[in-house]
Amino acid sequence: MAGWGCRGVPVPSGGPHGTGCRQPWWLLLLAWLSLGCAGGTAQGPALGTPARVPEPPAPARPRRQPARGAWGPWGPWSSCSSSCGDGVALRTRRCLRSTEEEPCTGDPRQYRLCQLQGCPGGSVPFRAMQCSLYDNKPVLGTQARYRWVPFHGAPNVCDLNCLAMGHNFYYTFGRVLDGTRCSPGSSDLCVGGRCLSVGCDGILGSGTQPDACGQCGGGHDTCLFVHRLFQGTDPSSALMTSDGRYVLNGDWSIAWPGPYEVAGTRLHYARDPDGTETLEAPGPTGEDLHVMVLLQEPNPGIEYEFWLPRGHPQPGRVDTSPLRQPQPRGAGSPPPPEPPVTPAPAPPTKPRGSATEPPPRSPPGWSVAGAAAERCGRCRPPKGRSQRIWHFCQSDFVFQGQILAQRLVGQETRYEVEVKTPYRHRFPLVSREYVWVPNTCGCPRLQEGGEYLLMARRHVNYEHTLNRILLQDNGYARPWTPREDRLVREAAQHCPQPRPP
Repeated sequence: MAGWGCRGVPVPSGGPHGTGCRQPWWLLLLAWLSLGCAGGTAQGPALGTPARVPEPPAPARPRRQPARGAWGPWGPWSSCSSSCGDGVALRTRRCLRSTEEEPCTGDPRQYRLCQLQGCPGGSVPFRAMQCSLYDNKPVLGTQARYRWVPFHGAPNVCDLNCLAMGHNFYYTFGRVLDGTRCSPGSSDLCVGGRCLSVGCDGILGSGTQPDACGQCGGGHDTCLFVHRLFQGTDPSSALMTSDGRYVLNGDWSIAWPGPYEVAGTRLHYARDPDGTETLEAPGPTGEDLHVMVLLQEPNPGIEYEFWLPRGHPQPGRVDTSPLRQPQPRGAGSPPPPEPPVTPAPAPPTKPRGSATEPPPRSPPGWSVAGAAAERCGRCRPPKGRSQRIWHFCQSDFVFQGQILAQRLVGQETRYEVEVKTPYRHRFPLVSREYVWVPNTCGCPRLQEGGEYLLMARRHVNYEHTLNRILLQDNGYARPWTPREDRLVREAAQHCPQPRPP
């Protein structure tokens, strides 16, 4: 018997599985689609309705950083770590914080330099004293005993590195004591195993430096910077104070490179092998300093810079020669024409290639050096006893000297000479002099570092603004030996004595 099954679909009765309700597959699919299209289901929005944009998640609240503690006031400075010379003093501070607060940032300790009166003569240096504490004590796990002295070739300069006397090994006995110098000649000190520099505030490791105005830790805002180029040609030379006193290279003497105390500051004078000269001073200067330059060739330009306090009158910018100075005593560049050199008893002759004489024009393709080589020819040094006596008696200066430097100036050669032994000088002779040779040919032959017996004359121009030692190209210049010393002393006995007035 047939009956109606589910929703009016006829199904046979009595099948193998009994009475049931089987739906066609297309009917099940239609039902699923109907459910899917029903509004508000979890499957998605109904057809024809706008899609909902999901709201972004609420931003996470920033995690609150725990507060940091605050430093308390600095305590008093401790006593100095040394009883004489250099040492360090220490002070500390505490970090005030609760259990929830972070530690303070910064260093709880601060060290400053304390400079006491100098240690008495013969005192043992601080580092050497620390090494000597281990003298004759067993080290290295043996019973061997040594005497120890400081060793400065180890990597860590703040370790107590000591060399065993008479042996080729050193041993490290931990750290040096606070206040020990990092190395000989250094102003830096060891503190806690670290090598620290002293700031201008006296605090070790602060890194505080004085600005150009001389203010410790300042920002260069209390002074003005002046930077210019001097290209003038006025005759001048040397360094002079405002009252006319020479500081260096004045009165025809040559100053040694190094530091000079002048005008309330320390001035450092440097002279390079190529002839470049520099002057540097930290300042401030307590008086005006006049810088003068002896120009014997075209001025290549002199760069200079300095700082002025705000409100200080600046040098006139319209002046073509900002370094114009009064005519110095006995100094200045020779005005043309160059006066003749008068080697007695020969008639006056003009030296070749004077400092103010323009260099000769060279043919096309020639260099100045090549042209000079064509003119030079062979050197003809004086020889024999008679020549030695003649040069000695006719010379204003006879001395043993060492050649320190050589420089070509125009068509002349300038030698910087250290005077070792003077045998004859009719005019003042200082320990360091310039000796000029009126050629660039290398005659006489003088090598840097060599010692020679030199016989030269004084050369003064008509205006008396040039006063120098001149060695002629055929002048007497021989390597100094004990034999030359003996022969020149013998030659001195043959010069005619001056007649009484």
